[in-house]
Amino acid sequence: MRVNRILLSSSLIVVALVVQVSVLARLHLPGAVPDLLLLVVLGLALVYGHVGGALVGFAAGLLADLAPPADHAAGRYALVLCVIGYLAGLVKPESGQVRTAAGPMLVVVAAAVGSTLLYAGVGALVGDTAARHVGLSGLLFTAALYDLLLAPFVVPGVMALARRAENDPLAETNSAKAGDISSGWLSGGTGLHIGGQRSGLRVKAARARSARAGRIKGVKRL
Repeated sequence: MRVNRILLSSSLIVVALVVQVSVLARLHLPGAVPDLLLLVVLGLALVYGHVGGALVGFAAGLLADLAPPADHAAGRYALVLCVIGYLAGLVKPESGQVRTAAGPMLVVVAAAVGSTLLYAGVGALVGDTAARHVGLSGLLFTAALYDLLLAPFVVPGVMALARRAENDPLAETNSAKAGDISSGWLSGGTGLHIGGQRSGLRVKAARARSARAGRIKGVKRL
């Protein structure tokens, strides 16, 4: 991973972990706790791909395992987020754009359910049966619900920051368009067509100005 990826990922992971432990975990919501760290990993994986997503997920999970008040075996959440980051990176759009918000929403729901199941499964292997007492079905529902409600406020921003840190030409030229990945999440595909029309008008206007300047120069030469 390049230096800019490491710096951005580290900063986002630390901020997400602090907010999750100091704010979200103290809300005492029924069922699961909103997983801000998972959403950050998903946002980065959808930009960096499966290899970068796996590395970011492992680092984020390991930090969560070691940070207080962690009460589980070290490496347990690192394994979960590593797998989730890898799988999320596999569905990264090749063109860097999404047409509707349905795809990212499905990724968030699948990641919330998958991470809860995988975490409970790994816990069962090491003798942690806390999920049985809480109720696995309730954890799955609340985890998917909370993460889905929180995702539109987290994932688009993380993806936009990752794209800019990558110095991606698509992110620079389309900063005012809804065709960017992060904007496509919220626009649901509607803004993509409008942004494309605006870009086309700008190109046509630039060509017209160039042609007009060429004709003026030709007249002056005559």
